[in-house]
Amino acid sequence: MATEFGIKVRQLREEGNLLQKQVADQIHVDIPIFRLCKIEKGPRKAQKDQVELFAKALEADSEELLTLCLVDHSFDVVAGERLDFKEIPLVSKHIKNHIDNNLKFANGL
Repeated sequence: MATEFGIKVRQLREEGNLLQKQVADQIHVDIPIFRLCKIEKGPRKAQKDQVELFAKALEADSEELLTLCLVDHSFDVVAGERLDFKEIPLVSKHIKNHIDNNLKFANGL
């Protein structure tokens, strides 16, 4: 199953008329072309530290790509669980509180 990040990477690559090899070469990390293909098609997920490299190579918004990458990783955590989706708002609230607390700490409050 294709991931949100993989779909977006492929879309950006194709819009930029780039070959997978060109993107892999621009990333300058150990991402052989077969891994890039697997990232685009879904069996493999990009690592968080690779997102900025993808954004630069594809001239894309790094925040959007990071969001999609985190969505994919979050989905993996709950995939296969028996959820009725009442958990989603609770998780969202918990994440927002965590972010708010980190911002307060970073701003010295």
